[in-house]
Amino acid sequence: MLERRSLKLPIILGVTMIVLLVALTVGWILLTAFGAIANEDSWIIYIVLLSVGTLFLVFVLLGVVMYLTLSIKAINLTQRQSNFVDSVTHELKSPIASLKLYLQTLTRHAVDVEQRSDFYRVMLEDVERLDQLINNLLDAGRMERRSVDQELVDVQLADVLRQEAAAICLRYQVPAETIRLDLEPCLVHARRVDLEMIFRNLIDNAVKYASDDDPRVDVTLRPAPANWVQVLVGDNGRGIAAAHRRQIFGRFVRLGKELERDKPGTGLGLYIVRTLVSRLRGRVRVRDPDQGTGTVFEVLLRGNVPRTKSKPDTARDARPPAQVA
Repeated sequence: MLERRSLKLPIILGVTMIVLLVALTVGWILLTAFGAIANEDSWIIYIVLLSVGTLFLVFVLLGVVMYLTLSIKAINLTQRQSNFVDSVTHELKSPIASLKLYLQTLTRHAVDVEQRSDFYRVMLEDVERLDQLINNLLDAGRMERRSVDQELVDVQLADVLRQEAAAICLRYQVPAETIRLDLEPCLVHARRVDLEMIFRNLIDNAVKYASDDDPRVDVTLRPAPANWVQVLVGDNGRGIAAAHRRQIFGRFVRLGKELERDKPGTGLGLYIVRTLVSRLRGRVRVRDPDQGTGTVFEVLLRGNVPRTKSKPDTARDARPPAQVA
């Protein structure tokens, strides 16, 4: 759908520019002929024709600039799609080739129990890798058709973050201590599945791009002023240059050359994050950590903080939480 809209606009713009150029050429010829025979009584008509011709010329120049901008965007989209095809092809071929090798080994050779157990473990990891790829593709597809059949509910965001952190530690076979959680109780009015997709992708990226020597990911949840909820997901990896921080949320965007990367991915995760956060009327941005290297993703969502009291909740308890620094 996105590609069709992008193609329709350049076609309309190109046809409009051609019509304006033809009209400008004809008008210029008529203006030249009229100027040759013009007398003092017809100078007003001459000025009007000249003004219209100048206006048409300005429109043509603006059309050229717009067409050039759209062409550059189309080239960038083509490059991103090429990177996407390369990454998906690699992500599909690698686990399939691994599964084929292990299955052939199990079929053709006698394998002891311990080695067979290792084979099954690796094969399961490959299947999970394929499952993750398919889930990302399906999630990206759902971004194009907004679901309206699911009701918004109050979700305890701390529970979602704990769940996704545990699942990602299990997926990457890293100790649970790799992801350090600092969570305060906060409710967000949203679809739980949307929140799961947002923070699954952010925490997955943080673990994947954390330092290879001593990976460390920090997830912080706390109330923010004016009834907002702030989530920080940071890693201690190489970080992202400031010049690239806006483009990484685009569809199919992955920095660098696809075939030279050492990290798997499709360039869809942050696109999903940005789309869902926007639908929740929140904000997401990238910033530097307070100290050391790495990247911090900050997500702001509308929410509230439940207060613990000995007395039953009253209407007064529904007020926005106090501002925090």
